[in-house]
Amino acid sequence: MTCILAIDQGTTSSRAIVFDERMGIAAVAQEEFPQHFPQSGWVEHDPADIWSSTAAVCRAALERAGVAPGAIAGIGITNQRETTVVWDRETGQPLGRAIVWQDRRTSGLCAELRAAGHEATITERTGLLLDPYFSGTKLKWLLDAHEGARERARAGRLLFGTVDSWLIWRLTGGAVHATDATNAARTLLYNIREGRWDEEICGLLDIPMAMLPEVRDSAGDFGLARADLFGRAVPIRGVAGDQQAATVGQACFRPGMLKATYGTGCFAVLNTGETPVASRNRLLTTIAYQLDGRPTYALEGSIFIAGAVVQWLRDGLRIIRQASETQALAEAADPGQRLYLVPAFTGLGAPYWDPDCRGAIFGLTRSSGPAEFARAALESVAYQTRDLLEAMRADWPEIGDTVLRVDGGMTANDWVLQGLADTLGAPVDRPRVLETTALGAAWLAGMQAGVYPGPEEFARSWALDRRFEPAMDAGLREDRYAGWRDAVGRTLSRA
Repeated sequence: MTCILAIDQGTTSSRAIVFDERMGIAAVAQEEFPQHFPQSGWVEHDPADIWSSTAAVCRAALERAGVAPGAIAGIGITNQRETTVVWDRETGQPLGRAIVWQDRRTSGLCAELRAAGHEATITERTGLLLDPYFSGTKLKWLLDAHEGARERARAGRLLFGTVDSWLIWRLTGGAVHATDATNAARTLLYNIREGRWDEEICGLLDIPMAMLPEVRDSAGDFGLARADLFGRAVPIRGVAGDQQAATVGQACFRPGMLKATYGTGCFAVLNTGETPVASRNRLLTTIAYQLDGRPTYALEGSIFIAGAVVQWLRDGLRIIRQASETQALAEAADPGQRLYLVPAFTGLGAPYWDPDCRGAIFGLTRSSGPAEFARAALESVAYQTRDLLEAMRADWPEIGDTVLRVDGGMTANDWVLQGLADTLGAPVDRPRVLETTALGAAWLAGMQAGVYPGPEEFARSWALDRRFEPAMDAGLREDRYAGWRDAVGRTLSRA
């Protein structure tokens, strides 16, 4: 038994990757599933689609790899975080559709709780802000919306979970109702300092604690996947939310190490070690991973629009046909023009957390065209990343000089990464293995199963594809960043 099956259950698709004994990729399978938008600001998934697509890609990946069931030493799971599922313990039927992390339907509830003075306590205990992004208010909404649901939950009939818990429950045939510390830390219900579900916060949201999953280490025993799924019972050995799994996959095990994943949005995670750092700049304090009962903490900043700004150039403005065209356009832009695009299409994330502001572009002239728009769009990702880094440095001065490890679709663009290094004034490292999220889940499971090495040896195996060093004059860097900050200030709804 030398292979690991990694499940990467994302927002728009489910993927499965088979890793061999050297942590190389043997096979990949992916399947998209439907998105549901019943009202403005509402985003839902059918839990049955999440499960069926996951089961299908697991079987397909194993078949493509030509791996016998007996060769799989364990399963690792990484998942879209905060998405909320409730189901019946006896029948396995979901209470309704899952409410996705992007969903904003509980904005009013969050505002009420904030006005009532509850945010400070919730933030101190959970490390999170009172925002619809997190699972707790979503769960309250589901229980309020379905008659008799809360009573069924109190009786132990209904179960709550983020996507990892739902998959574990289905994989084990209902034998295990569990999550890991990184996913628990994103629910708004988990005290990250004491390592337990918070009774007071659950009471505030009227959430019966009987429906909450057991919280385990990120590398641990999550039960056996049913024999009828894979030909034999396969142990589930590793679980982590997607951004934490990417942090592990980037081998960010030492305090001060920083990674950023550039997908639709961008998520930057800074390892702060054994002590949680309370943010004064509206970053999130969270758990990076938990091994042997000991959590390692992190500061996290979330950018809502990163790769999505390239999709806007393609689908909204229609000035490109595919993402790869942006590099040539940006290189051709008039250096004498200085456009700033603030891509607040759905508000701004960290460190602003302004859901009501909307996108804007500044510096337009009669000669501004597709090339200048493309450059401004790509530069907005670098500027937003610097916003996060500045907030992290203010919260935790111990970070000092750092190297940013990057992954995600946008990192294939060399122009973007050079611009990122120039804007940050710091080196940017792109690894050889870009499947860092799945690799992190695979390593957690493989280490627990005894087929992959411990953290130090795994960190030594991390391989660099290319380092991008800052080459911009420091004065010019600061001048351009000042222009960005001015543009954001003009865009904020509270300006």
